[in-house]
Amino acid sequence: MVFCKHRDNLSREERLKRSYYEVLRDELDQFVLGYSLVGSYNNFLRLRTPYPFVELRELKPRARIPAIEFDAQNSFLIIFCEDSIDKKHKKYIRYFDANKTTKNNLLKHKYFPNIENFDRNLKFFDTSDFFSLLRSLLPIDYALLIQKIPQARVRYALTHFHVRIDWPIAEASEDLAKHLRYISKDLYEKGDKYAEDFQKKFFEYYGIPVLSGGRRTAAIVAAQYFRQMSSISTVYVASSESRNLLRIDEKGISKSVLVKLPLNEIKKLTDIAGITQTNFTKNYVIARQRKHFICILNVRYDYTAHALPSEGGRLRELNPDTNWLTVSEEYILPKPSVMIHPPIPYKMVYL
Repeated sequence: MVFCKHRDNLSREERLKRSYYEVLRDELDQFVLGYSLVGSYNNFLRLRTPYPFVELRELKPRARIPAIEFDAQNSFLIIFCEDSIDKKHKKYIRYFDANKTTKNNLLKHKYFPNIENFDRNLKFFDTSDFFSLLRSLLPIDYALLIQKIPQARVRYALTHFHVRIDWPIAEASEDLAKHLRYISKDLYEKGDKYAEDFQKKFFEYYGIPVLSGGRRTAAIVAAQYFRQMSSISTVYVASSESRNLLRIDEKGISKSVLVKLPLNEIKKLTDIAGITQTNFTKNYVIARQRKHFICILNVRYDYTAHALPSEGGRLRELNPDTNWLTVSEEYILPKPSVMIHPPIPYKMVYL
């Protein structure tokens, strides 16, 4: 397995490209937070249905999530690549001429609501209406692919929609198992039970339950597949079942959810941030429910020693009972539109 190059190992030109990618990713972060969480909350509000807040226990590693789907929760899968994907990967990442983001293809599938006014430039990340196009295509099944345009020096575009991830879970698990040195060559070399146990740990490695739905499973398989490349990639997935936004990147995973906080919690947060309650409400509060304040909680995870490559590359045995993830950081995020206020560190998951 090839992992992405660290910034220190890049040429000056490559570092500039990565910096630009990271700036665009910051913008995409804000958009997907708004669409997946704030947008979903507003959907429930319009339907006059109580929002199903995620219980904090569901954010603990290895947590079991109730298998209930909520139609009002916005769901999507986005893959954002730092570089152009080589054609050799089309065997498993299914992006072809038939699902390019073109007017003819969108007309054929009837996905774009304002197709008569479609402009081919809309698909470029640096155009003003890029996020309007992205928003209109997010409900489509499978993934949206944003990548660098091969012909351009550094320009990104939403190049394909309805992108299927066809790499088998067993192969993705085998790839990770070899990297972590739980096997030497083949997933089944230590028997069927060992292979089955490792596939369960593969899901745990990416922070989702084994029986997760199609989008989340596709997301983690895609994340593992793109680790074969020297460039970085970011996978965003939102699920109508989990009600969280899962982001997978070169550093690992994080989850963002809506939380409902009472006034006494808000006072603690304003003390930590050194701002007034009015300032906090203006910049961090998504909505109010009587005496409660709705905010965005972001939880970042670290890998334990069991989920990192073994010391010296030694082959080791899998213990299914060990934890592979631990909560490392928790923040209350500013509203997606806010520029000048930083996340506020605030522990909630293990209280």
